Amino acid sequence: FQAILCLFKDPFMHYVRYQGKSILASKDTPLLMKKWKYYFVNLCQCHFYVWFPPEKIYINLLSKHSLDFLGYLSSVRINLSVIRNQMLENSFIIDNAMKELDTIVPIIPLIGSLAKTKFCNEIGHPVSNPIRADSSDSDIIARFVRICRNLFHYYSGSSKKKSLYRIKYY
Repeated sequence: FQAILCLFKDPFMHYVRYQGKSILASKDTPLLMKKWKYYFVNLCQCHFYVWFPPEKIYINLLSKHSLDFLGYLSSVRINLSVIRNQMLENSFIIDNAMKELDTIVPIIPLIGSLAKTKFCNEIGHPVSNPIRADSSDSDIIARFVRICRNLFHYYSGSSKKKSLYRIKYY
């Protein structure tokens, strides 16, 4: 019975255009992905009169734990949250494991943006203080705004924008 339920846990398809390619993503099982492929080919051929061979559609299984896509790494991290309850004289601890989607900004493009605006060198080491001391406050703020704008444009195509605005440094 549980196997039947897992067939329909996420029946949604996510459509992305990237570098001239169309990408359909889903959390479905391989059986349902083959059905989606069949329906998609029939939809294109019968309703839009566009013919392309079904062999041109590839089904790739992705990792269940992390996915590197469009420049960011999304991973599912299990966090243990400890809840302490106290009822009169007895106390007990409840451990809850919660899955949380964690997005990490790739460090190389971030260092490249910082190096382009002369906050650090190409290796990632900060630029010396005398160079920064010569810059006015408005120059520093303008550079920071430019970096934020580049990050915003880089990640504005994501469907889960709220989770991408949090930039974490590890």
